[in-house]
Amino acid sequence: MAAMNTPIPTPVLPLTGRWKPSVTVAAVIERDGLFLLVEEHTAEGLRLNNPAGHLDPGESLIQACAREALEETAHSFVPQSLLGVYQSRFQRPGEDVTYLRFAFCGTLGALEEGRQLDTGIVRTLWMTPDQVRASAARHRSPLVLRCMEDHLRGQRFGLDTLYTDPSVFG
Repeated sequence: MAAMNTPIPTPVLPLTGRWKPSVTVAAVIERDGLFLLVEEHTAEGLRLNNPAGHLDPGESLIQACAREALEETAHSFVPQSLLGVYQSRFQRPGEDVTYLRFAFCGTLGALEEGRQLDTGIVRTLWMTPDQVRASAARHRSPLVLRCMEDHLRGQRFGLDTLYTDPSVFG
């Protein structure tokens, strides 16, 4: 009986062996029925995407989204709602990445004249929902279309859904 009460050791994986998704943010920007996308160079050729990128150390998800939108569109962007949290997987030979995307909608600000677009971004495009749907084969991720459709359905969550502990900043 004593053997049954002996705790079974739990194996501990080294940190280098732990699976971690890649955290990204995306700005779903709609104005007058048009959506702002970026055309960017990828290993698969020119692709369309929401202004999006990776969460950097020392920033909140909201800050990351505003930064990425500015870097990729040369427009300021103020996230006002969380559109959703999305998970996807990208695979190609030698690469297998799971993305965890936090998508936001909000207010697009003024263009910063003379600001260079981020490396790899060719241009920005305003597209109708039908144009976005028709270009799905050129999307960098299936989440481009899903996020637009969720936006059109009116899906929104308050930014207070997200909490960033002060330890992130310092």
